Parts: sequence; C-alpha cells; structure tokens
Amino acid sequence: MLLRLEGLRPRIESYVPHLMAGAARHAAVALILRESPELEVMLIRRTERPSDPWSGHIAFPGGRREERDAHLLETAVRETREEIALDLERQAAFAGRLDDQVAYARGARLDMAISPFVFTLSGSPELVLSDEVAEVIWAPLGPMVSGEVDTSLQHEINGVAVTLPGFRIGAHTVWGLTHRMLANLFDLGVR
Repeated sequence: MLLRLEGLRPRIESYVPHLMAGAARHAAVALILRESPELEVMLIRRTERPSDPWSGHIAFPGGRREERDAHLLETAVRETREEIALDLERQAAFAGRLDDQVAYARGARLDMAISPFVFTLSGSPELVLSDEVAEVIWAPLGPMVSGEVDTSLQHEINGVAVTLPGFRIGAHTVWGLTHRMLANLFDLGVR
C-alpha cells in the first residue's frame, strides 16, 4: 500500500486531539513524516541504560517538558534538536497534534501525559545522535497500515502477562506508546 502525504496532511491539520489536562507531568514527542518516495515515519531506538524505563525501546524523538518550555510543542522541538540535532522549526513543517497518551513504565501507569506533534520533512537532513539515541530508523507506513508487519508480544503489567499489538520493523518491534500513537495517526482515515 503506497501512502501519500498529500492525502494524510489535511486530516492531521483538521484533527481535534483529545488532551489530558490533569496529569502531574507532561512530555512531548515529534512524529516526523517524509516521502522518500513512499511515506515513512522516523523512529529512534533509545540507548540502553539501566536508569531509563524505556531503555532500548523504539520511540519518537521527545521527552519531558521543562520549565523553560513555553508549551508542549516547544518541548517536542527542543527534545528533537537535543536528541538528533534536527531543528524542526527550520527544517520541517508542523502538521498538527494527535491525542495525548498515558505513559507506562515497567508495566505501571504513570501520572504523565505524552503529547505527539506531527511534522513533515523534505529530504534527508544530516542527523547527529546524542548519547540518548542509539539509532534512527525510517520505516514505511504502508506495511504498518496494511497489517503486513503486524505482530504481538508478551508483556507483564502489574504482575499479569498480557499480549500487546506491535509492528515488526526489521529486527525491531514497535509496541506500547509508540504503537498507540501510530494507531491514532492511522485512525485519521488511513486504515
């Protein structure tokens, strides 16, 4: 399935996201799309560190809101610049915002809302990875939307083994928060 940005962008721009105002903490991520020649999404593999509850996971660039951030969009832009040296304000176009998502770490729900902001990118800018990012992966959206790369994995939540949906991208599995954000994007009428 070949997806085009021209069909998806108007849906993203007009989407009214569900926001979570009551969370104690907030974070934001950048969901970055490009056509090359098919529509792809940028994923990062987080560096493995014992102190990081999402260590080694496939994710989007982003992180926690800091006091200096005027708003969550600024958080997504700052964190992306810090993690992969991509200046979204100059090198990409803002397309819209998706639904806020509840964060989970090591199987426990956190009092944290994570806001995904969608950007579109032309070309392949040079990226410089910080020590927080082990690798950048450009993954085509078509196989995810068509179900071609659907998979599942077992995970423990509050001591109970559950089966969670995912996408198999090469040697990696996209699951959890990142999978939920992509599903939200696909629910805009792509599937």
